[in-house]
Parts: sequence; structure tokens; C-alpha cells
Amino acid sequence: MKVLAGIQPSGDLHIGNYFGSIKKMIDRQDKDNVYAFIANYHAMTSVKDGPTLSKYTMQAATDFLALGINPEKTMFWVQSDVKEVLELYWMLSQFTSMGLLERAHSYKDKVAKGKPANHSLFSYPVLMAADIILFDTEIVPVGKDQIQHVEMARDIAVKFNNEYGESFFLPEHQVEAEVATVPGIDGAKMSKSYGNTINIFGEEKKIQKVIKKIVTDTTPLDEPKDFESCNIYALAKLFLDKNGLEDFEERYRTPGEGYGHFKLYLHDVMWEYFKPYREKREYFENNQDEVRSILKMGAEKAALIAAEKMEIIRCKTGIAY
Repeated sequence: MKVLAGIQPSGDLHIGNYFGSIKKMIDRQDKDNVYAFIANYHAMTSVKDGPTLSKYTMQAATDFLALGINPEKTMFWVQSDVKEVLELYWMLSQFTSMGLLERAHSYKDKVAKGKPANHSLFSYPVLMAADIILFDTEIVPVGKDQIQHVEMARDIAVKFNNEYGESFFLPEHQVEAEVATVPGIDGAKMSKSYGNTINIFGEEKKIQKVIKKIVTDTTPLDEPKDFESCNIYALAKLFLDKNGLEDFEERYRTPGEGYGHFKLYLHDVMWEYFKPYREKREYFENNQDEVRSILKMGAEKAALIAAEKMEIIRCKTGIAY
């Protein structure tokens, strides 16, 4: 099974990135053909400063490797190192209606929250479609909010196929219900753009300070609490096994502890979970040339596949002459 996922290098990775996408890729490495890329072209919709984007790209690569991406099993590269994706993006634009893009939930949501409307933000789904179908991807693991983008990629690919004959495989999205949307500290979807994230790496005191800001209700200390509607519980269940979860639920039912206690527990569970990854990250942070070498190797492999595919597409569209 050919699986593809990308993540924007737009700053520190948070647990929403990990459980929503990265962990899926890592878990698939032994059984599927995994393609993982750092989407730095996409990141330009939010990161305008050149040196910052460059820094974030290396930071994301370092984090990916620390969290378990194995370049011997997974094709791992930076989006901009495979230029064919931009050529395909332009070609696919010919088969993308304005109405389709105007219906994009992500675009409307970002603009409503104050993000400036521009062409790159508007046409984001077309570039994402190019990312996906360039490699004849079969499965795209996504969060619930990204399902529409995969469906749009299918729509665009169908229109291209109808015009030029079977050219692209139609991808399927895959969402694991229990981590379909990882909540942020305010209960909304965890996202850097919402300012509600909990970072994976960083200083322990800073992470603990963020966890203490998780929004809860005002149930008194001496009353039972509802774990099903609690943001702390929603985050803790990502890290806990069945027995740990049952024990935590019992603590909610039993008066005597407050949300402050539960936040401290969440911090301890999360900090312990990521301990081996912090140690691995320190190695890659101190060996950045090795990280660059890994990215170059992945880009060379991806570029060979992309070039072969685009030669076929150029012939079909008449670009080759």
C-alpha cells in the first residue's frame, strides 16, 4: 500500500501533529510503502520570513527523524526539492473550478479568523492534490479537517483522467476516529494558527505552563467530574493504555481531586512518553549534516519517480514536443 503524508515546517511540532499524522506514518513503515515530505511550499502561506522558513524546515526534519521516521524504510524529502510538483500544480489548475475552491472549508475558516486572502491560500488544495497524485498515492492519513482536501484531489484527478485518459490513481483518505481531531488547550482543534498547541519538544517548565492553561469547567474539588467532556481527559487518552485510562476515569468519578491534579498527571504522562524521542532528537540536533544527507537521499529517490510520471503527463498534455 502506497501511503503519503506531509507536514508544514511552521514551527515547533505539537502533539496534534504527532497523533494526527506522524505516528500514523511511523506505525506504517514496516508494512506499507510510505512517502513522507516536509511541505515547505505550503508553509509559505503562513511563514513569510526566508531565514525562518529555512530554520523551520531543518527543525521539522530533525523532529521527524527523532520521532521515528526511518529513511531506510520511508521515502523522506523536502517538498521544494522535487520541482515537478509545481509543474503538475499548474496543469491541475486547468481542471480545478473556482466553485470547488470556494467551497474549501479550510480556506473559509482561515479567512474568517483573519488570515489574509490570497491566491496561494485559495489554491492550496490544488498544490496538495499535486503532492498526492504525483506519486499515485493510495492512502492519505488525515485529520477530519483535511478529508475535503483529499476528496478535492480525487475530483481534480478524475477530470484530468476524463480529458487525457487514465493518468492518475484516485487516492483514499483514512481517518482513525479516536485521533481524528486532537483538541487544543481550549478544546478546539489543536493548531498553531489557533495558538492552542502543546509542543512535543522544548523546556519542561514551558510545556507544563501551557498544560496548566487547559480550559476546564468550574466543578468544585469535592464533587465528581465529567471526564467525557474534559479537555484534559481528551488529551490524556492519547497516551494511556486501557488500564491507565480506566484508572484515570475513576479519579474523575471520585471527589477530592481537582483539575489542577489532572493537569499535573497529564504533564507527567506526556513527558515520560516522549523521553526516548528527546534523547534521539539531541543526537540529530548535533549532527545536522547527517540530516541534510538523509533529505538529499530521499529527494533523489522521489525526483526519479516524479520525473518519470511527469514525462508521461507532458506527452499527454502536449507540453512535450
